[in-house]
Amino acid sequence: QVQLVESGGGLVQPGGSLRLSCAASGFTFRNYAMYWYRQAPGKERELVAAIGITGGSTNYADSVKGRFTISRDNAKNTVYLQMNSLKAEDTAVYYCNGKRVGFPQRDYWGQGTQVTVSS
Repeated sequence: QVQLVESGGGLVQPGGSLRLSCAASGFTFRNYAMYWYRQAPGKERELVAAIGITGGSTNYADSVKGRFTISRDNAKNTVYLQMNSLKAEDTAVYYCNGKRVGFPQRDYWGQGTQVTVSS
């Protein structure tokens, strides 16, 4: 059974930090590029960060560059999102996504974790 389970969300004050985790099971994690998306109320889901299968390549949305860091531990089948200097506009449900590199194509999603940045 394929699962992506996010954790680490919560309420934080502006300027604070959170670390999201996404634990994967049921598929060969090291063959999947991993992504963090977010969706704020009334807005479309947007890509926040991406990481390649070895962790050697990463990409970020302009809105989070310099504040967020994506990383992965293939031994633990887990991807992380370290979020620093959080702003109110970072408030959203954050989703973990895995896309298989190569064929057959596979695309898996987690259930999401709420991040609220508010004083």
